[in-house]
Order: sequence, then structure tokens, then C-alpha cells
Amino acid sequence: MSAFNTILSRALPLVPRPIVRRVSRRYIAGDCLEDAARVVRGVNERGFMATLDVLGESVRSRPLVESAVHEYLESLRSIEEHGLDSNISVKLTQIGLRIDRDLCLESMIRVAESARERGNFIRIDMEDSDCTDGTLELFVELKRRGFDNVGVVLQAYMRRSLADVRSLPEGSSVRLCKGIYIEPRSIAYRDRSVVRKNFVRLLEEMLDRRFYVGIATHDEDLVWESMRLIDQRGLSRDGYEFQMLLGVDEPLRDLIGRDGHRLRVYVPYGANWYAYSLRRLKENPQIAGYILADLLSRSRG
Repeated sequence: MSAFNTILSRALPLVPRPIVRRVSRRYIAGDCLEDAARVVRGVNERGFMATLDVLGESVRSRPLVESAVHEYLESLRSIEEHGLDSNISVKLTQIGLRIDRDLCLESMIRVAESARERGNFIRIDMEDSDCTDGTLELFVELKRRGFDNVGVVLQAYMRRSLADVRSLPEGSSVRLCKGIYIEPRSIAYRDRSVVRKNFVRLLEEMLDRRFYVGIATHDEDLVWESMRLIDQRGLSRDGYEFQMLLGVDEPLRDLIGRDGHRLRVYVPYGANWYAYSLRRLKENPQIAGYILADLLSRSRG
């Protein structure tokens, strides 16, 4: 990763939207549910599972909450109708968390009930630190109400995550990732090597507590460490899964699958593609170099 590409990544908001759109197609299935279903089918045909994400977060109006809930219900219907191997991932701020907790809980129950009726599963995405307590509290409440088809996410860069693992109900399903939001050092680890060490520590704790873990990483060192812990414990292949983003390090994805591990691809779609694209590109500054090359080629043309 060059310093030049990092500087370019910070200037991405100045890049014309059509160019960001073209580059981001590797990360986003499309604008509509039909696009997403087509991409998920392709993922399934390659031997991988999927999770559908309707792009959008931090909704501040009830009509937008209702629209998001409707789209999640439609995605569950489409998954069943097309026989897809996919669940869905939900951001709570998209369904009312920043408006009213009861509204968010009611929205989540509607989606969880639909998923349960269809034999499907919902992953509650983790957002920035302002949402952590609310997200975990709602997850525990859903578990208390008997929704065993709901899981949550913990982030390895958060200093609190080990305590959160130890507070979750027995048999929880948890996606473990590094974390992407910018947080102060007082609550989040900044050093990448420390984040990696904490990822391994958290995974050990989860596996020892018999959680079902979605190991979400594109870091091959962490993939190796995860496989070591899995082998050490003699876990069966249906007791965990790896997870990766659509379009990111597909060769590593194929290697994990080739070794017989279950792997789920995170497939985002929707009209709110721009903010998501900028986040993904900022996480991968080398791609900024590709954008510059594209700009230069267009100017020469």
C-alpha cells in the first residue's frame, strides 16, 4: 500500500460519481433486488453461501424505516422463491434504532418472524460505537423472546469486545470482524498488529464457549490462525464459517473453499451505493490508484 494511494483514497469524494460507480461494481451487486438475486445465484454456483445487505443506515424518519423493513421482507421472499443459499444482514439504524428503540425492536421482530417462517437467518450488523450497547441489548432481547435465528457482530478493534463475548447468551451466533469505523483510541485499538492479536483472542474465546462463529476477514494471516484454532479443537465443518465481502480477494476465497471450509459472501445492493463505495475504497487505498489510472486514460481519450 503506497502513501500516494492513501492520499488519493482520502480525496475520493472529489472523484466523479460515474467513475466511483464503475470501480465499485466489484463490491456491489446492483441497485435492485433482482440484481442481488442474480449475483447470489452466481456465488452459490461457485459453492459459496451468501448474505444479502440492503445498503443504507442512520435513517431518521419512520417512512424510511418502513421502506427498509419492506425491502428486507422482500429479500427474504426472493431468497425463498429462487431457492438461494443466503441469509440477510440488517443494520439497526436503518430500521429505527436512532429514532425509537421500541420502533426498532418491532421492526426487527417483523423481519425475524418472516425469516423464521421461511427457515432463514438474520445477522444484525454492528455499526459505530454509539450503537454498540443498543445493538447488543436488542440482540439479547430477541434471544430472550425465542428468536434463535438471529445473530450479531463483534469487532476486534473494540477494547470492550472480550467482555461482550463473555456477556452474550450461550450458543450465540457471532460474526467476528476487525471493524471499520473510526473510533477514539480510548475505546478502540489503533495498532493493526494488536487488532490481529485481539481477533485471535476473541475467536479462541468464542470457540471455547461453543459459539457459531462467522470468521469475517480477508487477512490471510488471520485465516491461517483461524484454521489452526479450528484444527486444534477438531471442529466439524458445520460448526463455523468464513465470511468475505463481494469482490475482495477472490483468490483467497477460492482457496478457503478448496480446503473444504464453508464460506459466506456478503452481497450488498441498493440505491445507497455511493457512501458504501467510498468506505470500501478508503479501506483499500490501492484501488484509488486504479481510479487515477482510469481518469488519466479517459483524459487521453
